[in-house]
Amino acid sequence: MKRELHTDAPGGWSPPGERASGPAGLPWLLPARYGGGPATLGDHLARHGPLPRCAKDPRHRDALITEVARSGLTGRGGASFPTARKLIAVASGPRRPIVIANGTEGEPASAKDKVLLAREPHLVLDGAVLAAEMVGAGHAVLVVHHAVREIVDDAAAERRRTRLDRIGLRVMTAADRFVAGEASAVVRWVERGDPRPTRTPPRLSERGLGGRPTLVQNVETLAHLALIARHGAAWFRSAGTPDEPGSMLVTLIGAVRRPGVYEIGIGTGVDHVLGLAGGPASPLVALLLGGYFGTWVHWPAAAALPLSAAGLASLEAGPGAGLVAALPADACGLAETARVARYLADQSAGQCGPCVFGLDAVAGQLEALARGRGGDLGRLRHSLSLADGRGACRHPDGAVRMVRSALTVFGGEIDRHAAGWCRGTGEVGVLPVPPRAPR
Repeated sequence: MKRELHTDAPGGWSPPGERASGPAGLPWLLPARYGGGPATLGDHLARHGPLPRCAKDPRHRDALITEVARSGLTGRGGASFPTARKLIAVASGPRRPIVIANGTEGEPASAKDKVLLAREPHLVLDGAVLAAEMVGAGHAVLVVHHAVREIVDDAAAERRRTRLDRIGLRVMTAADRFVAGEASAVVRWVERGDPRPTRTPPRLSERGLGGRPTLVQNVETLAHLALIARHGAAWFRSAGTPDEPGSMLVTLIGAVRRPGVYEIGIGTGVDHVLGLAGGPASPLVALLLGGYFGTWVHWPAAAALPLSAAGLASLEAGPGAGLVAALPADACGLAETARVARYLADQSAGQCGPCVFGLDAVAGQLEALARGRGGDLGRLRHSLSLADGRGACRHPDGAVRMVRSALTVFGGEIDRHAAGWCRGTGEVGVLPVPPRAPR
C-alpha cells in the first residue's frame, strides 16, 4: 500500500517527556566543548539526551516523518533532495528496507563529513538508528572514510555494550575513489565490493541493496535528523532561509587564514562565511563553490551573495556539498582546473566512452592551454559537448560543469598563456589532488 505524506496534519511531533528547546544559535553539530576529540556516549547523552523512540507505534513514526517534512530538511551530500520524501519512498516498498549512512566523502578537498564523524559520531549513529526505525529497517550500514573508521567503530561498540539501540549497526570502510560516494556506487560497494555508480533505473528506494528498498543518506543529513527528532521543525527552521532552512557544514580551503570546517545557517553571505575562517589571507581572484563538480565564480561577484541555491543561482552556482575554495590572485586558475580535470579523468569508473576517453581528452586539452603549448579552445569545447550528458553515470557531467565554469572565469587568460604570460607566481597546488597512481 502506498504511503502518503500529510504535512498539514494537526498537532505534530512531540518527543516523549519534557520537550527540549534545543541549543540556541550555531553551531549545532560541532560544539567546541570537546576540544576536537570524539564525544563519548556519556558526553553525547549529557548534551543531547536520549533519542526519542519511534519503532513501536506507526503513528509515532508517521508524526516524526511529518515533522521532518515540516522542517524542510534536505540532503547535505550535494543533491539537496527532500529527506522526508526519501523516507516515505523507502518505507512504502514491498520488502523490508535497509539504511546506509554515507560517510564516504571521496572528494579530496572536502572534510565536513570526516570532521563530523570524528567529533560527533553518536549524533550520526542516532540519525542512522532513527532513520532505520522510521522506514522499518532492521539494521543500518555506515560506510565511512578510512580516516574515521576506528572512531566510528568505537562509538558503535559503546552503544552495543549499553544495549542502546534496537537495530543492528555495521561499519564499513569506504572505497578510496572519487566516484565511490555516489549513492548507487555506495550500494554496489556494500553489496559487491565494486564502487561503480549507475545512471539507470530502478531507483534505490525501489530496489537497492539485495533487491530491497534502500535509503542512502549523507551522514550530516542523519545528524540533523537526530536533532529534529529531539527539538522539532520550528527549532530547525530558526536557522537558514524559509525556502532553504537549517544549517550546513562547509569546508573552507585555499587562501583563507584558518582553513577548516565551519557550520553556517544556509543563506549566510559568502563574505561572512570566509570571515569565519579569518577572511582572505591574500587578495582573491575567484572561488570554487560546491566542490570538484561545482562552479568557479569571480570573487567580487560572489562576495555579497548568500551561500544558498537561490542566492547563487544568478551565477549558475550552488553550495553543493559545502566546499568553498578561495583562489588567490597569484595562482593560475587554468592550471588549478587542469590538475583537477586530470584527477577526475583518472577517477573514471571505466564504464563508458564519454568518461574514459572524453574526460581524458578534456584534461589533455586543458593542460595544453594552461601551459600555453598548442592547446585549442575549440577542440576543448567540442570535447566537453561530447562528454556532457552521455555517460553511464553523472561523473562526466560534474567534471564538464566545473571545466566550463573555469573557461568563463579564466578564459580571458588563454591567449596570454599562449604568449608566455601566466597569473601564477607560486607553486601550483591550491586545490588538493592526490598523486596519480602508477599505470
